[in-house]
Amino acid sequence: MVPQVSVMALADTGLEGDRYANAQIRRGPDYQVTLIEIENIEAFAKIASIPFTPDMPRRNLVTRGVSLNDLCGRRFKVGKATFQALELCEPCALFAGRTHRDVLKHFLRKGGVRARIIIGGEIRVGDSVCEES
Repeated sequence: MVPQVSVMALADTGLEGDRYANAQIRRGPDYQVTLIEIENIEAFAKIASIPFTPDMPRRNLVTRGVSLNDLCGRRFKVGKATFQALELCEPCALFAGRTHRDVLKHFLRKGGVRARIIIGGEIRVGDSVCEES
């Protein structure tokens, strides 16, 4: 996991440079991008009193100021790219094993969303997340 200033979202593929952009590695065709809210990461770090950085949940995009759960089933834009939010990313044993066992409880319904890329385009740090109307 390496933070990027910008990345290209590739339609029906994934993020350029991400190993899951390779369809042979993904669990399914719609497992293209994951997003998580920084507010939930910061809350866990505070509650657990442990260092917990934005890269630790291993999601592709970290957002601020948007309720990702509300986007499930909807289209939204980040930068020039358009996504379809498919389902919640619930915490799993792999996440807990790489971080802390309490993530299983804390990140239930707070682990972000999994999305498919409908229209590709550049995403930059600071781009807003906007639901399509």
